Amino acid sequence: MCKRLIVFFVVALAAAPGAWSQTRTAPKAPARAPARRAAPKPAPLPPLQTETATITCPNPLGNGVKTGRMFCDVLTGREPADGILVEIPPHVGPVTLSFDLHNRHMYSEELIKSNRAYRRYTASIGVLTMDNTLVSRAVVQSEFRSAADLVDRIGGGAGPGGVKAVAPTGAEAIVIQIPETEDRVSILGEKLAVERLDGVDKFELPGQPVAIISNVMLEYRPAPPKRTPAPRRR
Repeated sequence: MCKRLIVFFVVALAAAPGAWSQTRTAPKAPARAPARRAAPKPAPLPPLQTETATITCPNPLGNGVKTGRMFCDVLTGREPADGILVEIPPHVGPVTLSFDLHNRHMYSEELIKSNRAYRRYTASIGVLTMDNTLVSRAVVQSEFRSAADLVDRIGGGAGPGGVKAVAPTGAEAIVIQIPETEDRVSILGEKLAVERLDGVDKFELPGQPVAIISNVMLEYRPAPPKRTPAPRRR
């Protein structure tokens, strides 16, 4: 009897591991983290565009007979609305405003013949935002001795050849960065000093012409067109 119990116990032990292996569950594989989506690439910036600026000139002088440029007086003043207004199209990023700044000369053949035509001009102007914040200043300085010192003659006058007495002399290429937030700026005169052989004149009262500008250009990146929302479904 004792031997039978021992044999039964051994058989039971031999069978037990197999039974356990049948009921044991396999460990679960760790869950995979969801794949990260690649960040969308930023839209490419539009190319730079250069064009002639649209301006409002309070005191236009006319077109040059040689260059064909439109010349505009820069008047002194304290309010941006009184200056030369430059319109800036919709854009992204800063805008580059450029123009040629000239001194303003009253030409006289009589003064040249009498050797009294010498002038040394120093004019300063400012570019401002419409809330009267100064963006930058610019200065042009030049000397006049003869007609060869003139940049151009302006048509539409009563002088010989149908030109005006006032003419641009000297030229300073001005380049100014306009902040992205602006859609209009003003060019205002500050002051002018004119040195003659017999003295010096200074001009800085409001409303006085102290310089001339021409060739006003803008370089900017056009703003992308606004997307129109899709119509709602009823």
